Amino acid sequence: MKNISIFIMLLMVPFFGWCQSDLPTQKPLKIEPVNKVDEKGKTDKGTALRIPSIIKEEPKINFKDSLTGRKPVKMIDDRGLVQAGTGLKIDPKVGPRTAKEGSRDHFGDQSLGSIKSNGKYVGIVARDHEFVDGDRVKIYLNEQVVDPNMLLTGAFKGVNVDLAKGFNQIQFEALNEGSSSPNTAQIDVYDDQGQLIYSNKWLLSSGSRATLIITKE
Repeated sequence: MKNISIFIMLLMVPFFGWCQSDLPTQKPLKIEPVNKVDEKGKTDKGTALRIPSIIKEEPKINFKDSLTGRKPVKMIDDRGLVQAGTGLKIDPKVGPRTAKEGSRDHFGDQSLGSIKSNGKYVGIVARDHEFVDGDRVKIYLNEQVVDPNMLLTGAFKGVNVDLAKGFNQIQFEALNEGSSSPNTAQIDVYDDQGQLIYSNKWLLSSGSRATLIITKE
């Protein structure tokens, strides 16, 4: 019986050795400090990560002021914007003349020049070519009154004047200067065929006259 027990134990020895070889081995975990200390006692902080900035200028924003409304946050890049009207040039000839804006300068008698017409008559029309402010004129033909009181409006109005041989003197006397000085008008002259033969303008103070000479051969 004793011999049988010894024999069984000898058979079990290789089995126990095989089972022990399959057991996992343990490896100790080594934990090092994040910031090492060198021989001089200084801590190694490591290399800083440097990322290039994509913003040219750092925004100066105070979020406390933004919430109170004193310095609102700008959501649009306005560095390339310009003031409205930059480069705009104003033509000084546009708009009413200085004399029409209440100037007290005196505008005396004015010569409108001379023209020729061999027709039986001419048609003379006039209008206020600037601000319509109630300008009125009296029209003469060789010192004879043709129209005693013509109100100048924005539309042309006028008279037909019979021509005598030789010189025919047409005069326009300013009866007033309207609400805005001086008395202003555009004058057009048409022959008896309806063709425009003359056009001009005047600036007159009250009592001044504009004179046009029409010669008929």
